[in-house]
Amino acid sequence: MSVLSKNPRANYDYAIEETVLAGLALTGTEVKSIRGGRASIKGTYCNFNKGELWLVGAFIPEFSNAQNNHDPDRNRKLLLQARELKNLQAKKQNGNSIVPIKIQTKGNFIKLLIGIGKPKKQYDKRQSLQKKDDARRKNQAIKRSGRQ
Repeated sequence: MSVLSKNPRANYDYAIEETVLAGLALTGTEVKSIRGGRASIKGTYCNFNKGELWLVGAFIPEFSNAQNNHDPDRNRKLLLQARELKNLQAKKQNGNSIVPIKIQTKGNFIKLLIGIGKPKKQYDKRQSLQKKDDARRKNQAIKRSGRQ
């Protein structure tokens, strides 16, 4: 599985508890553009509409070598089984958010990894940054001690 696009703020803004791999309903030019590494899911979210889950706010630019291109900002349907949709709806009603984490390939298919979690408070964000910084300093100290 190769990663084609990431949402850089997903793990910073949300405490992800569970992940689900969903298919994307795409047109041919969208697939070409995503495989070219030009898609952006920064600032996107997932929303329920008439019992279906939709990806809102994703930007997939037009493919340059095509004549009949798609709308770059359209909402895209996520392909999940009915029991998965019911499970996600129940979790969303409990105050959780459904956030896209990354677009990746699985075989010849393009999939979207979505995370279910609660939004972090400001102090949680500072704590996670502090932990990451401490781990980086620890690894640097270990590297320095190994060189001497």
